[in-house]
Amino acid sequence: MKYYLIAGERSGDLHAANLIKSLRQEDPQATFRAWGGDYMQETGAELVRHYRELAFMGFWEVAKNIRTLRRLMAECRADILEYRPDVIVLVDYAGFNLRIAQFAKKQGFQVYYYISPKVWAWNRSRAHRIKALVDRMFVIFPFEKAFYQQYAYEVDYVGNPLLDAIEAFKPDTNFRQKHKLDGRPIIALLPGSRRQEVEKMLEVMLSVKLSFQDYQFVIAGVTNLSKEFYENISRQYQVPVVYDEAYGLLSQATAALVTSGTATLETALFEVPQIVCYRLSSISYAIAKRLIKVKYISLVNLVADREIVVELIQKELNTQRLQTELQRILPGSSDREKQLAGYRAIKKQLGEPGASAKAANLMIKYLKESRTTA
Repeated sequence: MKYYLIAGERSGDLHAANLIKSLRQEDPQATFRAWGGDYMQETGAELVRHYRELAFMGFWEVAKNIRTLRRLMAECRADILEYRPDVIVLVDYAGFNLRIAQFAKKQGFQVYYYISPKVWAWNRSRAHRIKALVDRMFVIFPFEKAFYQQYAYEVDYVGNPLLDAIEAFKPDTNFRQKHKLDGRPIIALLPGSRRQEVEKMLEVMLSVKLSFQDYQFVIAGVTNLSKEFYENISRQYQVPVVYDEAYGLLSQATAALVTSGTATLETALFEVPQIVCYRLSSISYAIAKRLIKVKYISLVNLVADREIVVELIQKELNTQRLQTELQRILPGSSDREKQLAGYRAIKKQLGEPGASAKAANLMIKYLKESRTTA
């Protein structure tokens, strides 16, 4: 079968790559064309566009780049028509992917969604649109199945693919030597994957560095940003960068400062106490504050449905507050032990690895059924 996958950011690229591996095991003759990143390309998918070209953060930033996004969307539609896939698999990234779903549905393509857009967090009315446009939805959090049932839409809960990615990770015993890190405990900095958010987050994250000289701060770099970009930051702040080895860094870290997103849950699954750091432009934040319908921004707290990790947002994200909260999660603190206990509860809630294989099996089953009834 022919699969067309679209992921608009690093985490989606990772999960889509693992899905491709599982699909290939069940469907050895399959071909894959994709909008994604390095992980998907490494699996053998033919990459049309890299997600770095789609990586705009916040409402205002998207609005400023609307012409670029429209051009890319038109290119994507034309490419789908030329490729004629058996199924289009959309991975999160709602703004772009739901427009593609609308186009694909009109053209008669099968549309599957792997990793639901966070419609339960804001703009819940999109659930009606998803139900109308998406043939099959595969969700990765237990609460999402109940959410969609409110709209009379049955979805498949397949488990969380982060568990697959972390289970596949093999620690490097020479990690510190390889990256020329000293023997001090590590505070990992995971500032995101978009250039604008990385620049914004690192300035405040590193403002506390001098107050924790018994620790070494290490930045987790990502491949969609250039090494030159990170080298400039490394020189400016005198901080090492570990390039595209976030799991290796987390496996060594004592604590972490993390921009909200998938990385918060990854950090929790590695059992590294963390502080969530988040800051948007004032315009984007004002819009988001009016629209968001959930109490938390981090996946850790959303899954637990209570505060496990401290979230410092906008003005709360400042040097003094960050310094205080970081001290509270370092070794010897009772807050650290509470956070670790919360992590263990989340792991139990998410269950066992195998999401990628389960999603692949269901996709192939549904595709075969649709061919039979066509």
